[in-house]
Amino acid sequence: MALVSGYHHLTMSTHGVQEDYDFYTKTLGLHSVKRTVLFDGVLPVYHLYYGSKRGDASTIITTFPFKKPGIYGRRGTNQTRTIMQAIPEGSADFWVDRLNARGIAATKGERFGLTRVRFAHPCGIPHELVENPDDTRAPIVNEAQGIGPAHGIRGIYGGAVAVSDLTPMEEFLEGGMEFRREGSDEAGSMWIVPEDSGLHSVVELILDRESPQGTWTLAGGTVHHLAFNTGNEENQYALKARLEGMGYTDVSEQKDRNYFKSMYMRSPGGALIEIAWTVPEGWAKDEPADAIGRSLVFPPWFEDRRAEMEAGLEPAEF
Repeated sequence: MALVSGYHHLTMSTHGVQEDYDFYTKTLGLHSVKRTVLFDGVLPVYHLYYGSKRGDASTIITTFPFKKPGIYGRRGTNQTRTIMQAIPEGSADFWVDRLNARGIAATKGERFGLTRVRFAHPCGIPHELVENPDDTRAPIVNEAQGIGPAHGIRGIYGGAVAVSDLTPMEEFLEGGMEFRREGSDEAGSMWIVPEDSGLHSVVELILDRESPQGTWTLAGGTVHHLAFNTGNEENQYALKARLEGMGYTDVSEQKDRNYFKSMYMRSPGGALIEIAWTVPEGWAKDEPADAIGRSLVFPPWFEDRRAEMEAGLEPAEF
């Protein structure tokens, strides 16, 4: 039995909070699932979560809008490059037209036989919407933003990771994570993430020996990590033991993210990987289940800093 079933979430370090919120909720039609703050460090930084209305695992995109003077990310090799979400077959033209009409340059492309819409977040992070025929999840409908079931995003399709050497990362995905190679092309390879509910998510590798090393620090304009779902604590610790037993010894101790429990490791290809599982209360731990993502919430250990952190956050209209 696989210790991973699909993605848990994808996380980016973006730039301005307003452009980020509008991009995901108004342009892409995702719902606000949680508004909180970065749990690590001392700087007041938003942590925003977007996804299906209920916040289902494998639909969640999270961002740290990290607009700080003099701190910029560098996109390059040996880091996750592209965020990919699944859309219904035949909906690519709708998205190309919608994005271009809103001033976001979008084009159609293809890789591994799948039609893709390619565009970028306002901070520059590459995004793709992928027509995946194997994905049967219900589309995320947002009628208020003009997105119905024929076109709505289904959830995470995957992440594309740029590496300067394919072999160590492929060995990690196959031997460590137990993902399955599905295909290769002149740019790299595609790996299937195990799914309890069937095939619908991947990791794609891109060989890039030309770009500079991308930054691994928390800085705007870069993908921070890919998070995979272990489903429960037992699988999480079993995967940690498996990876450490193979020599991948930098898997972190468990970190409490309030709504889920996480461990992190720097993969051989440079991309930061998280393995996570959702606690029983989930997103309703500090908000009503039918009203998640509507208020700014803090973890218990930051309540004594609430006034200070709120004063330091970039103003925005949610």
